[in-house]
This record gives sequence, C-alpha cells and structure tokens, in this order.
Amino acid sequence: MARTWIFGSLWLATVVVIVASSVAMGARLSTSAFLFVVCAVPMGVMLLIGLSAPSPTVAEILYSVNNKQDGRR
Repeated sequence: MARTWIFGSLWLATVVVIVASSVAMGARLSTSAFLFVVCAVPMGVMLLIGLSAPSPTVAEILYSVNNKQDGRR
C-alpha cells in the first residue's frame, strides 16, 4: 500500500511541475488544462482498476466450470 501512495504522490507532483512550467513559459490556459488532463487520465484509470475487485484466476474459472451441478453425472 505504501508503494502505491508513493507512486501516486510522485505522479501528482510531476504533473503539477509540468503544468506549472507550462504556465511559466506563457502557454495558454487551455493548453495547460489539456496538458493536466492528459497527465491525470492514466492515474484515474489506474485508480479505477486498482479499486475494483480482482479478476478471477484461470484456476478459479476452471474450478467453477468443473463443479457445476447441472444434473449430469
């Protein structure tokens, strides 16, 4: 868990530095906002994937298929 928080904070700090340097160089606000969105989307996707339930393994899928009780023996 700590590694995830460290990676997330480093990512956010990098995005802030990039956007701040973009503003300091005189880029338009729309360009800086677009840059922020492009940099923030991968972190949002990682957050959505990380918070969801883990996908079943192949062994779990095969076990559930082999142990169905559908009346056949």
